[in-house]
Amino acid sequence: MKITLLDISIILLYLMAIVGIGFYLKKRAAQSMDDYFVGGKTLPWYLLGLSNASGMFDISGTMWLVTLCFVYGMKSIWIPWVWPVFNQIFLMVYLSIWLRRSNVLTGAEWMRTRFGDGTSGKLSHMVVIAFAVIGALGFLAYGFVGIGKFIEIFIPWEVVSPYIPFEVATEYVPHFYGIIFTAIATLYVILGGMMSIVWADVLQFSIMTFSALFIGIVAMMEVSPETLNAVVPEGWMNPFFGWTLDLDWSATITEVNEKIISDGYSLFSIFVMMALFNGIVKSAAGPAPNYDMQKILATKSPREGALMSGFVSIILMPIRYFMIAGFTVLALVYYDKLDLMSGGRLDFENILPGAILEFAPVGVMGLVLAGLIAAFMSTFASTVNAVPAYLVNDIYKRYINPEADTKSLIRASYIVSVAVVIISTAIGLGVQSINSILQWLVSGLWAGYAIANVLKWYWWRLNGYGYFASMLAGILCAGLVPPMLEAPLAAYDITPAIVPLFAFPVILVITAVICVVVSLKTPAEDTELLKRFYKQVNPWGFWGPIREAVVAEDATFEANPAFKRDMFNIFIGVIAQTCLVALPIFIVVREWDSTFATMLMLVISGVILKKSWYDKLPA
Repeated sequence: MKITLLDISIILLYLMAIVGIGFYLKKRAAQSMDDYFVGGKTLPWYLLGLSNASGMFDISGTMWLVTLCFVYGMKSIWIPWVWPVFNQIFLMVYLSIWLRRSNVLTGAEWMRTRFGDGTSGKLSHMVVIAFAVIGALGFLAYGFVGIGKFIEIFIPWEVVSPYIPFEVATEYVPHFYGIIFTAIATLYVILGGMMSIVWADVLQFSIMTFSALFIGIVAMMEVSPETLNAVVPEGWMNPFFGWTLDLDWSATITEVNEKIISDGYSLFSIFVMMALFNGIVKSAAGPAPNYDMQKILATKSPREGALMSGFVSIILMPIRYFMIAGFTVLALVYYDKLDLMSGGRLDFENILPGAILEFAPVGVMGLVLAGLIAAFMSTFASTVNAVPAYLVNDIYKRYINPEADTKSLIRASYIVSVAVVIISTAIGLGVQSINSILQWLVSGLWAGYAIANVLKWYWWRLNGYGYFASMLAGILCAGLVPPMLEAPLAAYDITPAIVPLFAFPVILVITAVICVVVSLKTPAEDTELLKRFYKQVNPWGFWGPIREAVVAEDATFEANPAFKRDMFNIFIGVIAQTCLVALPIFIVVREWDSTFATMLMLVISGVILKKSWYDKLPA
């Protein structure tokens, strides 16, 4: 099946609609920096949650998840822990509340509430901005590669090339398409800011919901359980696993065995344990300084921040995985009809676009494509919006032009947005695999972020110098440690694709030692500053001396007693979130016993969280 004029018209109509939203909201967004970057903190939590979910429904991630589900079956539900997907549970339970209590505009500005305006505070402020910009550039490059590879399937280069007045090498065709769509996304986000993003996301998520339900239902109607079982290896339907993966595709699709080896997931228990450890540490650190943090800061109150983060999993997981399962099932049964070649090589990341091209009927293909392009636009736009918030609000306004009026600041935001897109595009030109940049982001760069940002919440003695030194070391280690480990790990048949995951504990130890040593060798932060932070945020953790000082001044102050309850709620929340991932897959493959068991676990988890989390939220 080929894309038709009707499908193209639907996509163009969608693109015109989101640009129109940007122009419509331009005047409203330009009223103040708060309006531009956090929507004036007037948007309801459920709209922000839907917008956040739409941003996480990114095209690159969806291509990756379809590939995982195809190759690993039900065991694929554990692999995204490396991201980690359950960071939304930590945010829901307590971290969104703590973060929103700060009442700031950006994560870098939050540094001032914790480390003050002295030298240590300025250093911590600057290094978190550097991390935010580097991380955003990586995620933009990741999305840029994904959208290009996706579009190449539907619009072959030989159709377009006669109308292009210059040559493009075959391996750079996806990048050419990526440039086109990033330019459109950049236009509407710089016009309307956060308001534009949220309302465009409402449209985008509506399209995605229809597309997901349609594809999942088509898969259920077209493929019987018996047909599916005939093309998947033993163990594909089972989410549980032993020491090794034990999936052998030799009898059906032998190329998949090579994919498993290249991914490096054969010793599956070791991978899952490392992903769990990785995920807990990064989740306890709180949100990275990106669009997720900006959405939390945009909520009306700490309570709404928690509700927004909880709503993300509820609305995102079932819809996204219903689509993922639908495309996976169709691709498995009709694998021989898919064109998975890209740049002259077999590329499993083309399973999603190949399945759409083969199975989506006229009109529906246009909606599905518009929805997935929308998903890219949402993620890209939210990330582009976050970077100027740091560079303009935290650098330009604070250090370069403190007297700048709103008009000048908004204009500076336009310039920064365009510059960031250009730089990330240049980075994306050197990236061939979505998985390669994903591994570097989640296991390399975030490893350097983790320790300092865990301790900033839970240990009073961490100071700005320790935070700065640890973060700087982490940024450097993300680039240096993985290449150093490639040769030693290769001796144990560890594929380069998964080396960043093994680098995570190494980077963690290096940054932890630097963080603690530098903090203890330099003066503690001002006691008055720490008391203000502690009273405002009221975290649990190792705050003994500060807690005693606060109570001595204010006998009515109640320290946060919720550590055990929060840990219990996280445990239950992760179970509930995993059920939300597994349930739609079980439904699509029609494993009814597993479906009912998963639904029962989900209901029990929901009842517990209602009593132990929702009823305990601050007013």
